[in-house]
Amino acid sequence: MIEAQRENLNINKLIAERKEIILAEGDMIVPDSKPDILNTIGTSGIASIYKKEVQSEKVRLDGTVNAYIMYMPDGADDTVRGLNTSVDFSESLNVPNCQEGMNAISDVKIKSIEAKVINGRKIGIKATLEVNLKIYSNDNVEIINEVQNEDDVQILKEDLKLNSLVGTGSTKIYAKDNIQIDNMDNLAEILQAQVCLVDKDIKISYNKVLTKAEAEIKIMYLTEDNRINVVTYKIPVVGFIDIPDVSEENICDVNYEIKNIIIKPNAQDEHSIYVEIEIEVTCCAYEEKQINLIQDMYSPTQNLNFEKKQITTMTSKQNITGVKQIREKINMNDIEGLNLLDVETTPVIINENKINTKIMYEAELNMKFIFENSRKQINVKDAKIPFEYTIENLQNGESLNTNCDMGIKSQDFIIQDGGDISCNVDVQADTSMYRTANLNMIDSIVEDGEREEQDYSLVIYVVKKGDTLWNIAKEFGSTVDGIARTNGIEDRNKIYPGQKLYIPKFEKISEKAYE
Repeated sequence: MIEAQRENLNINKLIAERKEIILAEGDMIVPDSKPDILNTIGTSGIASIYKKEVQSEKVRLDGTVNAYIMYMPDGADDTVRGLNTSVDFSESLNVPNCQEGMNAISDVKIKSIEAKVINGRKIGIKATLEVNLKIYSNDNVEIINEVQNEDDVQILKEDLKLNSLVGTGSTKIYAKDNIQIDNMDNLAEILQAQVCLVDKDIKISYNKVLTKAEAEIKIMYLTEDNRINVVTYKIPVVGFIDIPDVSEENICDVNYEIKNIIIKPNAQDEHSIYVEIEIEVTCCAYEEKQINLIQDMYSPTQNLNFEKKQITTMTSKQNITGVKQIREKINMNDIEGLNLLDVETTPVIINENKINTKIMYEAELNMKFIFENSRKQINVKDAKIPFEYTIENLQNGESLNTNCDMGIKSQDFIIQDGGDISCNVDVQADTSMYRTANLNMIDSIVEDGEREEQDYSLVIYVVKKGDTLWNIAKEFGSTVDGIARTNGIEDRNKIYPGQKLYIPKFEKISEKAYE
């Protein structure tokens, strides 16, 4: 009676990946406390998804765009005023093969946002959002890696290194603080806000993953005496995720999603701004397993029936972090004498090329410069810098599945004579990569009586194209070991068409495993 020995492999299978463009639209009535709108100067926003629901063949997303509008008042002495509102959106995306209970990872970015004046007291806001969505399913597979109690069973094995999922987990973190502004400044309005997560890192301890990052908040605000200032502040984002059996040797994919944001003047202190950010952090931990996969088997004395099935798994997983330094000069017209208040900087990947040992990313730096003139008026100018980022020293880069996330690590802009601006920007690129392995594995084994005994003592066989010693031995009920020994073959992987082989009749020997 053949007994099969099995090993568990936990597969985090990518079921679907979608990139969708969705719209968030809404109107806003200007509060009575603020003057009429003449025209808008600039609009920015922060997008977040606060709810995801995976259903059969679809995923529902609910989120918010926190919009910030700078505008020129109509008939007032003020040079600039600010409005803040939120625009909700809800979208159901058709995602074939997804089912309730699967895990969804999402990332939402604002591609464009604009505010149009409907009348002096009403504006319309329209944001175009890009949503990247990935759906995963966790499957536990048992792999037969050994058989027992049959000495004459011939086994063809392959040694593989596969990435098995140790576990997944998540936690919610609330990063909140009061951001102090200059004591000289009495806060009037928040004109603009940006939030990004930087300096991400992890530490692995017993059964836990410590996630560390910082929420970098940049706020442009108006004072009571009509001055415009910018404050930048960092709030620590620290959380623990419970994952049983996780160890320092594991590779962790960590994803941060901003769920909700509150940025508002502190009612108790006119020199501070209250910030609260809800962040969900998820982690998938992988281990590298050495698997002895049985590809085929037979017995010279017994008829063995077995079923095969194909599984898709992950191998060669790694995470690479790199920094691209951009040192460029750009020229802008009519900026002499202007004060540079702030620069919104966003790296965007345009194209990805995988060639041999390299992965090359074509990207551009999208920059929005916000200037102030001597009359305290705001001027906004856009600029782009193309750049390339390359990951080298890879094996068969074209066969890798990759995901690259780029963010700003540091930036510095210096206005020079003649309208030149020196741009010094460091872009951090976090790239996760792996290969997909499709494996044919034996699922079950059944003995079906004795094999018909051959009445020959020796067969002469002429090798055909595509033959292997394994296939020949299996066909004639012999063994690879016996054929190689009889024919003096040293390298069992080297036989050639037209070669004559002597096929000996099987004599009961110890079990052999061939790799």
